[in-house]
Amino acid sequence: MAQLFIAVHYNLWVVGLSFLIASFASYVALDLAKRVRTPDRMLARGWWIGGSAAMGTGIWSMHFVGMQAAAFPFAVGFGYAVTGLSWVAAVAVSAVALFIASRARLTRFRLAVGALSMGAGICVMHYTGMAAMDMAPGIRWSAGWVAASIFIAVAASAVALMIFFGLRRLSGNAARWGQLAAALVMGTAICGMHYTGMAAAGFAEGSVCLSANELRGDSLGLLVSVATIVLLTLTMFTSAIDARMQGKAADLAASLQTANTELQQLAFRDALTGLPNRLLFDDRVTLAVERCARDGSGLAVMFVDLDGFKPVNDSFGHRFGDEVLREMARRVAAQARSTDTVARVGGDEFVLLLEGNPDTTATAQIAQRIIDAITMPVTGAEHEVRLSCSIGVAMYPSDGPREQLMAHADAAMYAAKRGGGTAYAFFEPHMNAGVREQIELQRDLRQAIERGELELHYQPKVSSGRNVITGVEALARWKHPVRGMLSPGVFIPIAERFGLINALGNWVIEEACHQVSRWRDQGLRIRVAINLSVHQLRQDDLVPRVEKALRTHHLDPALVIFEVTESVAMEDAAGTLATFERLGGIGVKLSIDDFGTGYSSLSYLRQLQVSQLKIDQSFVRDLETSADARAIVKAVVGLAHALNLSVVAEGVETEAQRDVLTALKCDELQGYLYAKPMTAALMGQWALDIDPPTDMKFANSTFVDL
Repeated sequence: MAQLFIAVHYNLWVVGLSFLIASFASYVALDLAKRVRTPDRMLARGWWIGGSAAMGTGIWSMHFVGMQAAAFPFAVGFGYAVTGLSWVAAVAVSAVALFIASRARLTRFRLAVGALSMGAGICVMHYTGMAAMDMAPGIRWSAGWVAASIFIAVAASAVALMIFFGLRRLSGNAARWGQLAAALVMGTAICGMHYTGMAAAGFAEGSVCLSANELRGDSLGLLVSVATIVLLTLTMFTSAIDARMQGKAADLAASLQTANTELQQLAFRDALTGLPNRLLFDDRVTLAVERCARDGSGLAVMFVDLDGFKPVNDSFGHRFGDEVLREMARRVAAQARSTDTVARVGGDEFVLLLEGNPDTTATAQIAQRIIDAITMPVTGAEHEVRLSCSIGVAMYPSDGPREQLMAHADAAMYAAKRGGGTAYAFFEPHMNAGVREQIELQRDLRQAIERGELELHYQPKVSSGRNVITGVEALARWKHPVRGMLSPGVFIPIAERFGLINALGNWVIEEACHQVSRWRDQGLRIRVAINLSVHQLRQDDLVPRVEKALRTHHLDPALVIFEVTESVAMEDAAGTLATFERLGGIGVKLSIDDFGTGYSSLSYLRQLQVSQLKIDQSFVRDLETSADARAIVKAVVGLAHALNLSVVAEGVETEAQRDVLTALKCDELQGYLYAKPMTAALMGQWALDIDPPTDMKFANSTFVDL
């Protein structure tokens, strides 16, 4: 007699719930596939473990909710151990899926092995879950439906893996909609496998579930559905937070990269013209010379110096001067080829690197085109000016190694300028007079600070009529191991030409502040004057450096006064004004040096926060013989006092000069009449009245304020 089987009917609402759980679990799984690919290995491993548990629980939950969709005529229950084993199988399947999803590529081998492994795991999970129902008589299985469910499991796994990797190509809204559609497809495949497997099970009439008293089916279905939805929601929420944090981290990294790029641009570009600066130009020359050495080719370095720019800048102001420089930069760059490099290396100095093995004819043609372009009129809103230029050319390798190219091009440029300007000149050996010495000196100067060869000497300033020291001026000296003691007139121009002036100036500031602190510890309160170059005034970190030096040595800012020559101050009056305001803001004093030799704007002089004017020694030298010199000094003193400024006269060498300056009410005097620049140790001895010079009274431990 044939055995009769019960007909199983399904509650479509519960079937729909199982589909939603399967789709939700698939959506979360697709999201987790992105997380396990994070570069952080520890974080990726955490997502893999946690994601496997969440995804596996979702698939496992769908199975038991789907079981509740079937209307059995008997009470349904599940054994504890076998039910737990089915959960382990579901988590293992998820672990395999996420592991493969974390790989860089989906090869055919990975697809085949992954689909078979995942399909086998799904089948183990499903049929183990069914076996958790201890039925009497046992479940009868249809081989055809079992085979169909296995095929669906493997096929669904293969589709899931392809979807994991396929979604990587999408971004933005397309990725979100693609993930939703893919989750629905995967949910359908998972439900299809489950209900196909259910169709493979046959339950005889009168069957009894012996495990009904263990995990009751209705309670388990409700519990796992609620718990799974909560778990998947929390996992999705955590994944979203992680994605947001990774997005912010990526944005921050991109911002840092952009800022890095901008900083590099600032470090290697001239702020006014946008052209490469000296640093970038030197780097490109080095690389070009290396290529030439390999290829046996050559290059040319061209040095362009504008003729007549300074009077334009002085007469029409720095704004128009800046417009002129930008226009000249554009004109020079327009004559260069795409393979050439044009840089600005000084106020009105440009250099070109011509690559591609240029010969002298081609180089001369470019030089002449630059001269022609420069001499065209420059028309501004209110002014029209004409400039010219002098150009020097050095060829590689005929004109020396890389280290000498700039110096040789510079020497050739000066030769063109001495010939009247508006011309170019190629370097010739006879132009090398002094160039070799300069190159050797700049090489030695780079190491002089480290070797301790530089030192500061100090020349006293004396109060007019009272013969007391009011301060000292710091003057750099270089004790060269071969050439002996060198004055600033020898090495300062070299430092400026070869880009060493800022390092030298920074050392002077630090050393002078250190010496003032040592004198203070000896009981001497002496104010020091420090000279600033135009290059230092253009340093963005000048004021922070000064602040740091004052803070390091615990100095009263009033003990430091910076001297800037009149011509430097007026070269960029607005820039000087801004720097002076910042220096004055930290309490240091400021002085205009060599006053009367430049082109001062009285309006700017009134705005500059200076406390002192220093009369150039050329006027002091002629005081005894020239009425004009006395008139100029008298006018400067009167102007300074009207502006509440003190006046210092330098270069005082005779008693007659001293008497005239005292009669004109000049505040301070400085010169060989009183003392030559001396070492810090000797200056300290003199200030302490140890062996003072004749007719000289020093203020022991007292600084005389002006």
